[in-house]
Amino acid sequence: MNAPLLAIEDLHVHFNTYAGTVRAVNGVSFEIRSGEMFGLVGESGCGKTVTGLAIMRAIPSPGRIMKGRIFFQGEDLITKSESEMRDIRGGRIAMIFQDPTASLNPVFTAGYQISLQITQHRHVSKKEAKQLAFDMFSEVGLPHAKSIYNTYPHELSGGMQQRVMIAMALASGAELLIADEPTTALDVTIQAQILALLSQLRESEGLTILLITHDLGVVAETCDRVAVTYDGHIVESGTVDDVLYQTKHPYTQGLLAALPDTVRHKQSLEVIKGSVPDGLHSVSGCSFHPRCPKVMDICLDQPPSLIIVGEKEHSASCYLYMEETA
Repeated sequence: MNAPLLAIEDLHVHFNTYAGTVRAVNGVSFEIRSGEMFGLVGESGCGKTVTGLAIMRAIPSPGRIMKGRIFFQGEDLITKSESEMRDIRGGRIAMIFQDPTASLNPVFTAGYQISLQITQHRHVSKKEAKQLAFDMFSEVGLPHAKSIYNTYPHELSGGMQQRVMIAMALASGAELLIADEPTTALDVTIQAQILALLSQLRESEGLTILLITHDLGVVAETCDRVAVTYDGHIVESGTVDDVLYQTKHPYTQGLLAALPDTVRHKQSLEVIKGSVPDGLHSVSGCSFHPRCPKVMDICLDQPPSLIIVGEKEHSASCYLYMEETA
C-alpha cells in the first residue's frame, strides 16, 4: 500500500482562556490516501474544524498545537517555519469554509483575488495568471468566466462564491483540499451541485479531499472512508460502508438514529440526550459515558482505546468490543 498523502498522529490542540484550558483536540490520529475523499464527522464542538486548521497550521490565538505530528507527503508540517508554511498553505494545501463571503475580500474582484493567489504560488506572468483564472472558472462550472473575473464577491450568489473558492484552490495547484462544511450555508439544490463538483474534480484532477461535516447523508454519498469525532478524538473510523452500515460505537449509532427516516416516516426523531463536553471540564473514563445508553461501570474509569472491531480497518473506541478482541 502506498504511503498516505496526509497522516495525523496523536494531535492535541489547546486554547488557553480566562476560564481555563479548552482541550479542543485530544489525540486525533488518521490517514488520508491520495485521491480519496475522507469524511470527518461529528456534532459542533467535537474538534473537526480545529483539526482542519491545525493541518493548515492556522490555529487562531490563543490556540496552540500542544502535541502530535502532521505528515504531508512524508514531511512533518509541525516542524515547518512560518515562511515554509506560507508556500504550502493555499498552495499545496487549500481550505474552504461554509461561508465563502467571509473568505473573499469584498473590496477586490473575484478575478483579482484568484490571480493574486496564482502568482503567489506559481511562477507565471500576470497575463498567464489571468488566463489560468478563466480556465479555472470554467472548470468549476462558472458561466461567462471573463465576466465573473471582473465581478465583486457581493455580486455573486453563495454557490458561485463557493465555486470561486474551489477555483482558487485548483488554480494554486492544491493537492489536498480541506472542505469545512462547504454546503451548510447554501440551499439544497446548490448543495447538491457543489458536492457533485467536488466529486467530479476528485475524478478529473486527482484532488484529495478532507470533507468536514455533520451530515452523515453527505458522507454516505461522497466519501470513501470516514472518521467520527467526539470530544476531540476519534471514536469510530473505517470505510463508509463499515461505519454507516456495520456501526459499532454508540455515538455513531445515535447520530444515525437521529437522521430522518424517509422509509418508515417516523413522526419524531431520535435524540442523543445531553450535550458535547465543553472542553474545559474533562470527563473521566469514556467521554461519551454521560450520554451513552449502553454505559458500563468500566466506562467511568478509563478511556477506551481505538481497536479493530470488524473487517479491514474498521475500528472503534468502546468497551463493548474489548472482550471480543481480547
